[in-house]
Amino acid sequence: MVDDTDADERSTHDAHGHEHDDARDPDEHDAHGTGSDPGSPADRLRPAPEDRSPAELLRFGVVNLDKPAGPSSHQVSAWVRDGINDALADLDPDGPEIDGVAHSGTLDPKVTGCLPTLTGTATRAAQVFLEGHKEYVAELELHASAPSDLEAVVAEFEGEIYQKPPRKSAVTRRLRTRTIHEVDVLEVADRRALLRIRCESGTYVRKLCHDLGLALGTGAHMGALRRSATDPFDDADLHTLQDLWDALAWAREGDAAFLREVVRPAEDALDHLPTVTIAPSAAATVATGATIYAPGVIDVDVGSGPAADIAAEIVTTGTVPDDADAPLVACSLPNGSVVCLGRLVGDPDAETGTVVALERVLV
Repeated sequence: MVDDTDADERSTHDAHGHEHDDARDPDEHDAHGTGSDPGSPADRLRPAPEDRSPAELLRFGVVNLDKPAGPSSHQVSAWVRDGINDALADLDPDGPEIDGVAHSGTLDPKVTGCLPTLTGTATRAAQVFLEGHKEYVAELELHASAPSDLEAVVAEFEGEIYQKPPRKSAVTRRLRTRTIHEVDVLEVADRRALLRIRCESGTYVRKLCHDLGLALGTGAHMGALRRSATDPFDDADLHTLQDLWDALAWAREGDAAFLREVVRPAEDALDHLPTVTIAPSAAATVATGATIYAPGVIDVDVGSGPAADIAAEIVTTGTVPDDADAPLVACSLPNGSVVCLGRLVGDPDAETGTVVALERVLV
């Protein structure tokens, strides 16, 4: 059995139940869009998120799913896909089914918690879950009584650490660095410690627990694990599979209020990214794969997410800092409807030149 408990590889499941190649190492993920919806580029631009029909929401949405213990992430994704397609057969019988769903990072069958799941065309935006942070609550099972300096030793793991994925991992086993932003010891009882870990995407909590045991001199392994946050989502508004089934059933009966609470516009999954607002005329060309040039940019909001500082420097100086990568940004219409993902590479106030290098068309 593949052990992806705390990796951040995400997979997409199509309408036939096949798992696509998106479950690879996140560092090797293909960021180029494929396929397109029918109609002219302008026809493919969506209405404002709040104006979408239930069917439109299901075809470009996100569910902040509370994964239960027992089924695999793959099985949960398949259930979500099939449930949505069953509902679409009633809500919009003349429209297409969704091809699949994409989640924010595989969790082992025993692991629970935050599994944001993108639906339909929104699966093209799955890379956004690599741009934010993850948070876990983990049980550290010590192999001897907790030493008196446990909290001090745990604190030493904050910052950049080296990790090699476990042998049972589905990804390439090469040494890599990951950043641990915070590790808090919530509770200690004899041979158990409860930890809250906020970390970079791609961090293996199982491996972190093993390394903590070595540093403590007791040995340790990971016990129970729950993911409590995946930027920009957390456990404050999780929804269960039963919530989704109820919402779909009521929507089929004409009451979509709960559906709009459970299935949110896919734009909500991009809240932690800087946003570039572009003109509708520019958006129509982006739908065919065009680069975003300065004349088509209306505004840039760097936001407050992990890439805010770099984006702000690019807006101020017009260039990407030498010691940084161009940040991922969401490009949207003035009505809030997202059009594409790209990299902010130029001055939005310039008269000419490339502002956003296109990565993924979302219409």
